[in-house]
Amino acid sequence: MEVLHHNVLRKDNTLLSLTHLSQLLHYVTGFGGFVIPLIIWLTSRNSVEGMDEHGKAIINLQLSLLLYIVLSIPAILLLGLGILTLIARGVLGFILPIVNAIRASNGEEPTYFLTIPFIN
Repeated sequence: MEVLHHNVLRKDNTLLSLTHLSQLLHYVTGFGGFVIPLIIWLTSRNSVEGMDEHGKAIINLQLSLLLYIVLSIPAILLLGLGILTLIARGVLGFILPIVNAIRASNGEEPTYFLTIPFIN
């Protein structure tokens, strides 16, 4: 008799929320805001319901914010527009993870506007 094993995803809104909040490590330690959520996503995307979607959204946000920083540096020479972009990046990079941690704890989908979908 053959036993079929179904890959059952567990619901863990707390882990989803913590994955979003782990992005804030940039503000506390100066690093880890990309690596820690990446590790959590890669290790639990096949076992936690919604982790694949939330993880992709987090990685897309982090890559988008990095791109915005790179583009802001030469834009600083153009009437200081790069400084405004860097400030906006800092604010978005702080607020969006908190908003999406709350959304994740409520079982809602992540929403990261101004994010380039590098990973689908």
